[in-house]
Amino acid sequence: MSKLVLFDFDGTLADTAPDLAAAANKARARKGLAPLPYETLRPMASQGARGLLKAGLDIDPGHPEYEVLKRQFLDDYEQDMTSLTVLFDGIPQLLATLRQNGYRWGIVTNKVEYLALPIVQHLGLAADCTVTVGGDTASHPKPHPAPLLYAADKAGFTPEQCIYVGDDERDVIAGKAAGMPTIAAAYGYCGLGEVSSWQADAIARTPAEIWHAVQRLLPVDCAPA
Repeated sequence: MSKLVLFDFDGTLADTAPDLAAAANKARARKGLAPLPYETLRPMASQGARGLLKAGLDIDPGHPEYEVLKRQFLDDYEQDMTSLTVLFDGIPQLLATLRQNGYRWGIVTNKVEYLALPIVQHLGLAADCTVTVGGDTASHPKPHPAPLLYAADKAGFTPEQCIYVGDDERDVIAGKAAGMPTIAAAYGYCGLGEVSSWQADAIARTPAEIWHAVQRLLPVDCAPA
């Protein structure tokens, strides 16, 4: 019987940080501020507009300008969100290996659908992706389990037949709450030291290590001939 591997998107399947960082520096330029180094902005990429506006402008959702700046940030990002975004090295091989061994795979991201779906298409993932769930697809975003449960149900799997892979602590929290084994992607936007404290069922330092963890935590009954 097939099983379903669900992935976070930013920092797990795709390296979206360069385009997100560029949008954050556009926000700084509008304020007359010099650009921040990419290395400063990269760790916040998994947290989307909230994290990047905090890193770039030191503002939080309670700030009176936050909603206006968030809208501008998202507009800037939408206009140029595929220039530098690529799949992480090893991801195409991982997805091919999963497919060849009887697994299906899908995406559960907190990136809203109107931004996520075009990038998934641009990266050539749409044809083989069983299900794509955005941050506004289900009743709640991660760390709530709702989007993971929605994805499993839509794809025709029970939570026990799924595993979730992500590079942010909220991914592990959501996966555990949904009753799924979890794999922390330590090559993503959070450092290995931070990842080790999340109590995921496995830690993958490379996409290849995800495959080894999936085999151990969620074996299929038999591989296709």
